[in-house]
Amino acid sequence: MTDDIETPAAAADNAGADLPPDRLAINPKSPFFDGDKLARGVGIRFKGAVRTNVEEYCISEGWVRVQAGKTMDRKGQPLTLKLSGPVEAWYEDLGEGAPVAK
Repeated sequence: MTDDIETPAAAADNAGADLPPDRLAINPKSPFFDGDKLARGVGIRFKGAVRTNVEEYCISEGWVRVQAGKTMDRKGQPLTLKLSGPVEAWYEDLGEGAPVAK
């Protein structure tokens, strides 16, 4: 019967496994791109507001990159702006009570 009970330490380990990475990008050319993690859906809260236009983020450094309108560089990639502030990330496939990486 005790096999079904989860200890608080085990619960914390499971919650840590479901946190998004510290840094993630949607551009396949980036070294921080991970298609499997992006397929799960990553929600981003920046400065208290949920953002849907984030190209790349870094939680530990506290910044996000967002597209600067429809402007493209000479290689056809969107120009981005780096905004600084508190960043929070979570997996959207876990639902309402998903653990948040801060």
